[in-house]
Amino acid sequence: MNRAQAEDRTGAKPVAQFIRRLQDAGGLKGTDIANFAGVSKATVSRWSSGRKAPHPKTQLIMSDLSYVAMRLGEYYSREEVRAWLHAPHPQLDGERAVDLIHNGRTEEVIAILDRLDADAYL
Repeated sequence: MNRAQAEDRTGAKPVAQFIRRLQDAGGLKGTDIANFAGVSKATVSRWSSGRKAPHPKTQLIMSDLSYVAMRLGEYYSREEVRAWLHAPHPQLDGERAVDLIHNGRTEEVIAILDRLDADAYL
């Protein structure tokens, strides 16, 4: 079975999975995702339903955000994950994780998660 057949069988496209993960694990709302991607909430709804797909670069940064939210969800509640993503962080020189991810600097955020995994920072 190829990837397209697997997606058809599960009924879930990768973008819809990212959005669902952001909502479920990250506590993000459609408005949060729209603001992050620089689109309307209606556009996010179309992505979720599979009627439209975001630009490949947007898909990549949404994938990164989804990954970070999933990892944070191992330690924090949905509300805490959302707050962590949106609050200025001292280990990011006061920058917000969502801004760094949006600007292609996900590796800086992941470095903090790696320290969290190693119990080096709580």
